[in-house]
Amino acid sequence: MRGQQERTGPLFSYISTEDRIPASHPLRQVRRLADQALDRLNPTFCRLYPEGGRPSIPPEQLLLALLLQAIYGIRSERMLMEQLDYNLLFRWFVGLNPDDPVWHPTTFTKNRDRLLHEELMAKFLELLLVAPEVKPLLSSEHFSVDGTLLRAWASHSSLERLDGLDDDPPPPSGGKGFGGLASGKKRAKGDFRGLLLSNQTHRSSSDGEARLFKKAPGVGAFLSFMGHCVMENRNGLVVASEVTQASGTAERDSALRMARSLRGAHQKTLGADKGYDTRDFVAELRISGITPHVAQNIQLRRRSAIDGRTTRHQGYAQSINARKRIEQVFGWIKQAAGLRQLKARGRSKVGAVFRLHVVAYNLIRITNLLRSQSQQEVMA
Repeated sequence: MRGQQERTGPLFSYISTEDRIPASHPLRQVRRLADQALDRLNPTFCRLYPEGGRPSIPPEQLLLALLLQAIYGIRSERMLMEQLDYNLLFRWFVGLNPDDPVWHPTTFTKNRDRLLHEELMAKFLELLLVAPEVKPLLSSEHFSVDGTLLRAWASHSSLERLDGLDDDPPPPSGGKGFGGLASGKKRAKGDFRGLLLSNQTHRSSSDGEARLFKKAPGVGAFLSFMGHCVMENRNGLVVASEVTQASGTAERDSALRMARSLRGAHQKTLGADKGYDTRDFVAELRISGITPHVAQNIQLRRRSAIDGRTTRHQGYAQSINARKRIEQVFGWIKQAAGLRQLKARGRSKVGAVFRLHVVAYNLIRITNLLRSQSQQEVMA
């Protein structure tokens, strides 16, 4: 007998959202780990919010919603609110009941700006890594470091001269040759034909902390920041991260700061690519009690700062091989989480957004590792 479609649904539902989410769903483990860290952040939240005034969006729910946005690569806050309106899985993860109203996107972004602090996100990452089930997954001796370019939320058309003067008129384009100046013609905003742009002469009016930087010779320069991560080599979890202005020495300077902040006075190793093979960087690491497992940058007129005292050991080759996994972190953050183009301005806010995406990556990675361990225990 053919079943008939019911056009009018029931008025009430007696099944809770908790019962609708499968027990084996990976977001259950993600939420449990995130809730443990957020509970320990309660004193920090109390200092951020005044006692009086109108109640805001609970910071725990706001951060959980931002984690959802990063995990599923949702492009905007407006689309995130739309998903929260009808997606029961998202409502359960954030802690909204089926009948609870969803926040307006403007209200959500206004409340979000209060939590976009680097110190808060760094504390979030730290509390996640000290969880009892996460500690055994971490290595305390072997690490890798690398950096990546983050495209700033500013375009070339926002560049203005630092001295406040107007740029020279544009060259003629009517068949009179390229390179000469057109007399009496003012250069339009965003027209950079025939000009040499640099960080010493121009600055962005949209984001004054972004800097022009190119990834390699022959590639165009874009307004960018640099994101840096330190990864432990046992399971590929990020233990430290930060964002700096883009420059030729930013990667090495950041690597030294993060390496020195690693806990413990015991000997450690730090793997890195050829861009870190400089005498000053290697010497500073050794002074700090860290063995530099840096890939050798040997060229025709250049000698590597890493000699046979380091390369002869088997651990050097293992560190060089394990270092490649840090590229997976940047690949996920840029491709899956959609952070190739930033949607925040200012180094501090960009750093908070970047660290939040690092937390999201660690949550997914830890969930997969714990699931693999439980499956192995069941098979054993």
